[in-house]
Amino acid sequence: MINSDIGKEVIKKELPLVPKLPGVYRMLNSKGEILYVGKAKNLPNRLKSYVSEKSHIIRTERMLSQTKRLEITTTSNESEALLLEANLIKKFKPKFNILLRDDKSFPFIFIGDKDKWPQIKRHRGKKGKEGFYFGPFASAGSANWTIKMIQKIFHLRICDDTVFKNRKRPCILYQIKRCSGPCVGYITESDYKQTVNDAIEFVSGKSRKIQKSLSNQMEKASEDLDFEKAAILRDRIKSLNIIQSSQRINEANLVEADVIAGYKESGKTCIQVFFYRSKQNWGNQAFFPKHDPEE
Repeated sequence: MINSDIGKEVIKKELPLVPKLPGVYRMLNSKGEILYVGKAKNLPNRLKSYVSEKSHIIRTERMLSQTKRLEITTTSNESEALLLEANLIKKFKPKFNILLRDDKSFPFIFIGDKDKWPQIKRHRGKKGKEGFYFGPFASAGSANWTIKMIQKIFHLRICDDTVFKNRKRPCILYQIKRCSGPCVGYITESDYKQTVNDAIEFVSGKSRKIQKSLSNQMEKASEDLDFEKAAILRDRIKSLNIIQSSQRINEANLVEADVIAGYKESGKTCIQVFFYRSKQNWGNQAFFPKHDPEE
């Protein structure tokens, strides 16, 4: 018999310590394995729903019955929580995230970098087509948000091939600077390929490398008196800087590290170890060492 009260008691115990901030929470079993990763705009409100609701779908009931520990990581904003959630799911592949939808697979972002004019889109199912897959993501919403972010910086097309081949003039996305207009020849094939490669490097965690590459491209365009292209690259660098400044989880020079922090209050101590790999935060572990309250 499934006993979801086990996990509910774990959550009840931790709730008073959870700050009212956006962030990511992780359900762990008795072996320390991550069962589920979720994100929230307000962590206590989201966690309370597990306790207050009298009944859950069978998947959630099973997850709660196996939950023996809860861990949280706060973030500066909801967007940062989305990115961290996607990173953790990609790294640990929690079984209850993979089973999030019974009828659909987990969403990815796909860039068909082998095509002449690659498209960026959300993808579910088997990876049958050759190209670049980024993910998995926790939800379609988080994948869509990332696509919009990439569009804003790199102006890749999202239209399907039929629409692309039959366009006679640029769509509204070109007008609002979300697409470079490859359908009507507003960008050369070589420049578009370079943009696609930059986008792939960016989502692979190499944003600093891309920033340097864009700066070099901008300088060359200025030297060639191609001021229109230089202005586009300048705006791209500006957008990239905005994205980087909003992702304050990681320090610029922190590539591979375990960061340890401690806090003591009312005779209790918490030690947090944060794991940074490839310039990204892959989560943390919380430890509560037993000691004399006076120590």
